[in-house]
Amino acid sequence: MEIVHVYTKKRNEFGRQCNFSDRSAELHVDILPDPSLASSFIERDPCDVPIQCTQEMSEHEVNTERFESDTRGINHVEGGWPKDNMEHCIKQNNAINIYQEYFEEEEVVEESEEQPSAKTINVFSCKLAVAYSSLGFQNISQDMSYDSYIWDIENPNKPEMTLKPVSLLVCLEYNPKDSHILVGGSYNGQIVIWLQSKTGTDTFSASTDGQVLWWDIRKMSEPTERLVLDPNKKGNLDNALGAISLEFETTMPTKFMVGTEQGLVVSCNRKAKTPAEKIVCTYSGHHGPVYALQRNPFFPKNFLTVADWTARIWSEDIKESSIMWTKYHMAYLSDGCWSPIRPSVFFTVKMDGTLDVWDFLFKQNDPTLSLKLGTATLLEISPGLCTLQRNEKALATAMFERETKREKILEARHREMRLKERSRSEQSKEEDTKEGEGEESAEERATRTETEVLENFRTVDGESLMSQ
Repeated sequence: MEIVHVYTKKRNEFGRQCNFSDRSAELHVDILPDPSLASSFIERDPCDVPIQCTQEMSEHEVNTERFESDTRGINHVEGGWPKDNMEHCIKQNNAINIYQEYFEEEEVVEESEEQPSAKTINVFSCKLAVAYSSLGFQNISQDMSYDSYIWDIENPNKPEMTLKPVSLLVCLEYNPKDSHILVGGSYNGQIVIWLQSKTGTDTFSASTDGQVLWWDIRKMSEPTERLVLDPNKKGNLDNALGAISLEFETTMPTKFMVGTEQGLVVSCNRKAKTPAEKIVCTYSGHHGPVYALQRNPFFPKNFLTVADWTARIWSEDIKESSIMWTKYHMAYLSDGCWSPIRPSVFFTVKMDGTLDVWDFLFKQNDPTLSLKLGTATLLEISPGLCTLQRNEKALATAMFERETKREKILEARHREMRLKERSRSEQSKEEDTKEGEGEESAEERATRTETEVLENFRTVDGESLMSQ
């Protein structure tokens, strides 16, 4: 064979890494087709092509090191294991795998016997907006300051920022999605916004005038939507319920709830077509204004209300009464909220400065922990009150379902008793009506008899006069 090209390379360069470089493409050979050669080809028809559909495999043989085994036994004499016990243990090992982990995914919680407690802490990186006002009717003095403050908890001696509204601020709320937006409700009914961002422009408010208003903070001259809290669903502002508190859950964007001065909780649906359909239902059970209203963060179907002297837990399925409630306290309750970590724990505060921590899985009649606070204090509760316990969600679910079922049974029983009482009252009214009709007919008969007697006397007198 003739050598066409010889490639030479030094021996010390054998095995050296090739260094490639980028360059433009080059055309070395370009062979054009020759039509004259087409007559020399013979077309094969038919054409047989073998195809193998199975996977190609190879066979290998490996010789491993031989393992030599030996059988041995042992005889137990005095002090050894009894025969029956040995057989029982062997059968147990055959029945279950004693080395299998059955609860790998369950979170292990260290249970401690530590008593519930709380302590004051001084270092906590957070900002707090506080509204200062007097809610007493015509109880605002002329020299009272209208200022509210934003505090940095690391520096409790001096506020970080002073808010100067034109009227006292009744409430302040940060935007949950943007902490640069702060919305406040004034005593004179105005909405005040401190804005440092251009996101999250939708907000809504409620007032004691009985209206719920939706706003676009880019255009605060007029509300974008309005709802009158008329329980008769007629939109009459004269019959509207004064709003005290609002509840909005981000996971339920179309639903919200309103706590009123009359002790009612109004459940609303913003996306309803008509104003009457926006008021879904009402929950009654309190004797005073509902100052706090919040859904359970783990079970949104259940919500907490704080009013008068009690705190109550409700279910959306029960309209006539709450499913759980605290005892009536000597001091008025002013606020409350759920624990964001434990579904069975909630907090309430009273007008006498007492903070109560409730855990209804541990105790239902009394709070788990009560603290008397004199001034505004930042507290850290014990790990037992802020650590999710084993099976707590399942236990809380079971308790909510049990109490809801109990209230449904009682509600059905009360409804049945009311129907019976109504039927009895209607029946008694019918009987009274019949008796009244009977007495009236007797009077008519007596009147008619008296008239006939008088006519007879007149006839007799007339005849006697004529005979004379």
